[in-house]
Amino acid sequence: MHTVIRLALAALSFAAATLFAAPPPNLVLFLADDLGWADVPWHGSPYAMPHLAKLAREGVRLEAHYVHPMCSPTRAALLSGRYASRFGVTAAQNQRAYPWDTVTLARALKSAGYATALTGKWHLGSKPEEGPQKFGFDHGYGSLAGGVTSHTHRYKEGEFSVTWHRNGKLIEEEGHVTDLIAREAVRWLDAREPGKPFFLYVPFTAIHVPIAEPEKWLQANAHLADPAQRLRAASASHMDDAIGQVLAALDRKQLRASTLVLFLSDNGAHGPSPNQGGPYPGDFGPFRVGNDNLPLRGHKSGVYEGGIRTPGIAHWPGKLAPGEVHIPMHAVDWMPTLCALAGAKPAGDLKWDGANIWPLLTRAEQSPAPRTIYSAGTGFRSAAVRHGDWKLIVNHAAAGKKGTKQPPAEELFNLATDPGETKNLAAEKPEVLADMKRRLAEVSARDKDAVAKD
Repeated sequence: MHTVIRLALAALSFAAATLFAAPPPNLVLFLADDLGWADVPWHGSPYAMPHLAKLAREGVRLEAHYVHPMCSPTRAALLSGRYASRFGVTAAQNQRAYPWDTVTLARALKSAGYATALTGKWHLGSKPEEGPQKFGFDHGYGSLAGGVTSHTHRYKEGEFSVTWHRNGKLIEEEGHVTDLIAREAVRWLDAREPGKPFFLYVPFTAIHVPIAEPEKWLQANAHLADPAQRLRAASASHMDDAIGQVLAALDRKQLRASTLVLFLSDNGAHGPSPNQGGPYPGDFGPFRVGNDNLPLRGHKSGVYEGGIRTPGIAHWPGKLAPGEVHIPMHAVDWMPTLCALAGAKPAGDLKWDGANIWPLLTRAEQSPAPRTIYSAGTGFRSAAVRHGDWKLIVNHAAAGKKGTKQPPAEELFNLATDPGETKNLAAEKPEVLADMKRRLAEVSARDKDAVAKD
């Protein structure tokens, strides 16, 4: 295993030294948790988020950015360039997601001379010995498991409830989780080696339940009459302020011109549900938080657009002109793209599902050939593919069940004319249906080909 990693990373390091003459960019990636399509100002949200609104005005808004329908799968895809179903990951999980020898984005960039850090939520292996430092991050901090309580930083009751760590050592700290994540990111930026390119990955726990927010952020959203929405908005505003702190640190160090900043979300918003959100220790009030993803259909954990199409921004002053990109792309595309920008070329075949989307972000390529984008649903009970304007959803759990209303076994939508997925064209378009089923069979054939083993 170690020999394979050394060979792959040695080749990456050589490529980094020879591929680009210009200094490689710094990379900062913010990832929100459960922030859906309709939760951001540029899609009409009333939530107070001035820093992200400014990034959206000045950057490239990604209007067809796809992820997986839950947190662990999107994170697994983002850091590997592969659909999470290749690792058997289709839902939030505490077991280790990757085989030990996986060349992650952090490993690739580290081999190309980057300093690497994660401050926030990992959720790709909740044991301390399975944390981010085992997969290429020089520095790891935050929740090894999933979303945590705001002030005590506890995951759900059970084996992984105590999860807050720094570099694999469980710790106790005081402070709101969003403030701690921002503070660690800024401190790491201040302490890093000057002149060395860096990759800073900041996956927030906001706006995942359970939500508890200081009065300051509730007052920032006093215009919202519904106390549940005001609470959820306060969490979004708090995260926005944390993003502003990291951006201010980049400005202070005069690094913005040499830094690509990305903002993404891991899945769509969930519908109205208790703020408890599971067996978290504590009382979080009577609120039912959540949101729709209108005009998109569906929510988190489902493969309708509302579950897997989320807001995104790419921002790099002087390199990326403001505007919008409506060409479909996926979380798996970021590893190939960022490796190319860093000058890191993997040795051998890492079986990427993603592609280098830099020409799309710069708009050098505006009419690429359609590609097939795929997402397995939770527990492999459903699956979706998009190719061009067509989208197929196959509901494996629909067949044979009686007594409850089930979705059709096959749903075919034309997203160009029906972005809300309201009209199933499966019966009307048998040839298109057959072609999309063939594409689904091809792309899903490699599922579970890289499942982590003990």
